Amino acid sequence: MTGLRNRGEQPLAGLLAEHGLTAHDLVGASTEQITHKMVARGVKGRWLTPRVRGKLVRALNGAAGTSYRARELFNYGDGPPSGDMTGTPADR
Repeated sequence: MTGLRNRGEQPLAGLLAEHGLTAHDLVGASTEQITHKMVARGVKGRWLTPRVRGKLVRALNGAAGTSYRARELFNYGDGPPSGDMTGTPADR
């Protein structure tokens, strides 16, 4: 099931590079509680909840002085990965 959660490098990675920002910059600029691990997972394409994606969008907009939307930073939708919540824990 891990293939369903890993979505490959996200546009967020390119935007961070374009603005010369690091994960540390986003964590420092955020007014919400975010971690370096959240940023790293977002950049790598690990599926994140809509709430965490929103925090990363707001942190990037604050750090870069921009007004990006979630769909510009991530190339996947709001729902959980298909098939992710089926079966028993032993099957996952």
